[in-house]
Amino acid sequence: MRLMLVLVAALSLTASSCTGEPAPELKLDPASLTVSGISSGGYMAVQYHVAHSRSVAGAGIIAAGPWYCAEASLARALGSCMQGDPAPDAAALAAAARDAARNGAIDDVAGLATDKVWVFHGSRDAVVTRPVTDALVGFYRAFLPEGSIRYETGVPAAHGFPTLDEGIACGTTSEPWLNDCDYDAAGTLLQQLYGPLEPRGKAMDGNLRVLEQARYAPGGTLPSMEALGYVYVPTRCARGAACRIHVAFHGCRQGTSFVGKAFVRKAGYNEWAETNDIVVLYPQAASSLVMPLNPQGCWDYWGYTGPGYATRNGAQVATVEKMLKALGL
Repeated sequence: MRLMLVLVAALSLTASSCTGEPAPELKLDPASLTVSGISSGGYMAVQYHVAHSRSVAGAGIIAAGPWYCAEASLARALGSCMQGDPAPDAAALAAAARDAARNGAIDDVAGLATDKVWVFHGSRDAVVTRPVTDALVGFYRAFLPEGSIRYETGVPAAHGFPTLDEGIACGTTSEPWLNDCDYDAAGTLLQQLYGPLEPRGKAMDGNLRVLEQARYAPGGTLPSMEALGYVYVPTRCARGAACRIHVAFHGCRQGTSFVGKAFVRKAGYNEWAETNDIVVLYPQAASSLVMPLNPQGCWDYWGYTGPGYATRNGAQVATVEKMLKALGL
């Protein structure tokens, strides 16, 4: 598979035989919520950030473009929002966000003003091109001061999540979409969003818990999401310490039915989470061969779950919000 986002082949949905559990009730700082994601997960992180800007403090985005980039069009999603042909119109999409806020579909965009944003484009990424991430930065500049945005473009990474030493060669695009670039994207983005952190430590396998996502789906029907998701609960957080909360969205073909737990275990978040009391929620999108058609297991950034996909009422946005509330937000 050459492209993480292109919908090309029909793939079988692998059903999990595991069982999950309700979200653990934790002591979470309500002002600490941040989000991040890669590719379609990057778009999902932007959508959640903009839709809930009053409660989200920042976003880290790898290989994705502005909020509502596809404007509910698959053709636009695969063209403008991936290849940048034409480049997304950042000013028009910022205006659309203002309109959505006035109509009550998303939070007031004034909620973005104090947030922090980190954007990454690998210099060898031919799947999502530089004009797309340029447009994302342009979109955020409409709402945030320049000093609150960090834009990294100098790492020779292909389309994938850059890590210190996990995954495939840095300039290669393939499963599991983790790129060994000697670059700690997880740690870098978390420090942009939270400020200086304690050094990364050792992640504890037993601290990765399985959640039943269906408990939190609107109407009990999962919107192209797996039955199970994951949450990393650091040792001190499990013992009752007050902790921060971060949501990490995987990319297309990077969920558990495609690459197992590679993203949730090896992207690098958990090592920072353990030493800095950051709970990390890993929602899981699912492949679907019927309505909605989503064979690559992408997060919805073009409208397959409905026209309100990028708003507070979007099915996936609403499911993740309920998961966070169950965790203690």
